[in-house]
Amino acid sequence: MTTIAPRDEQEACAAVSEAAADRIPLAIAGGGTKSAIGRPAQTERTLSAFGLTGVTLHEPAELVIGARAGTPLAEVERTLAEKGQQLTFEPIDYRPLLGSNGEPTIGGVAAANLSGPRRIQAGAARDSLIGVRFVNGRGEVIKNGGRVMKNVTGLDLVKLLGGSWGTLGFLTEVTFKVLPKPERTRTLVLRGLDEAQAAAAMAAALGSPYEVTAAAHLPAGLRGGAQTLLRLEGFAYSVDHRGGELRRLFRRHDTDIVDGEANSALWRGVRDVAPFAANVSSEAVWRISVAPTKGHLLTALVARDLRCRWFYDWGGGLVWLACSPGDDAGAAVIRGALAQTGGHATLVRAPAEIRASVDVFQPLADPLRKLTAGIKGSLDPVGIFNPGRMYAGI
Repeated sequence: MTTIAPRDEQEACAAVSEAAADRIPLAIAGGGTKSAIGRPAQTERTLSAFGLTGVTLHEPAELVIGARAGTPLAEVERTLAEKGQQLTFEPIDYRPLLGSNGEPTIGGVAAANLSGPRRIQAGAARDSLIGVRFVNGRGEVIKNGGRVMKNVTGLDLVKLLGGSWGTLGFLTEVTFKVLPKPERTRTLVLRGLDEAQAAAAMAAALGSPYEVTAAAHLPAGLRGGAQTLLRLEGFAYSVDHRGGELRRLFRRHDTDIVDGEANSALWRGVRDVAPFAANVSSEAVWRISVAPTKGHLLTALVARDLRCRWFYDWGGGLVWLACSPGDDAGAAVIRGALAQTGGHATLVRAPAEIRASVDVFQPLADPLRKLTAGIKGSLDPVGIFNPGRMYAGI
């Protein structure tokens, strides 16, 4: 496979124009860490943002940062950390789960809408994305959104590119709003709860006035006994006060406090799906989004017909589920359960032959499929960007 790594937007436009003229499909890539998600690429050329690097804007007082799409995520995070700031949505690092190499890029974060445990409090990556520059399927540079929060012209198109997985355009630059890093982070751990009790506890914590920024549940067997995790962040005095009040709220439960590096490691493990990282070749992994109160109901339905393991993030609204790859990686069982509970599922990890034969992303209803195809056709009329990666024929 030939890889094209343009050094600027002009070279990117030329590469896309040539591919469009010859109707040559292009696989879109950043650091290559998430290429195993979605349907396998049916292309001979890869257009990579690897050559488009560098932070182009950082206004700490305005709480915004902009960078070319191929800029390593680590570089962006270091730049922010120097000013005591962070990307609020806590983007997942898929490398441990997928067994991939490479370096995550800020463009990949936007294109895949990567969001971690703080999603329930701070929103998804696309909620912080306020500006994009990209090359459409005609080889034209499109700019939408702004470089400061007060200028959000074209914000709808910005949100459309977030989570499009490279199917609508080749991102060249992105701008995010940011926030200060919390002075203190601490986690209250409730031990020994079953899944229904954990769902109720997370709902109570998130509905309380104590500003819980993350809530997850690890069932018994993943890491010893069952653990329900409730995270608090902010100024030290505030975290101390809210932690005490939250502990009183759950005074009838067996509780513990985790802080410092142990706390950071705990949430990195939740964010990066560490419980399922070891069995890259022997387990398929699904990312399932449901209403928070229905996560444990979904897993109960799936467990009737499928041998699997799971844990919960986002207060129960995000279920990470691992099972034997099988012939379809449990797709029929999981989609059947979702028909009863609502929600959607993405097959994040499975052998290429399974990803080529099942719906990796949640199947679309006919009206949404027509709308999606229309949007794709308007931005990529020849259909050269990542054809079929998300949906067959689109």
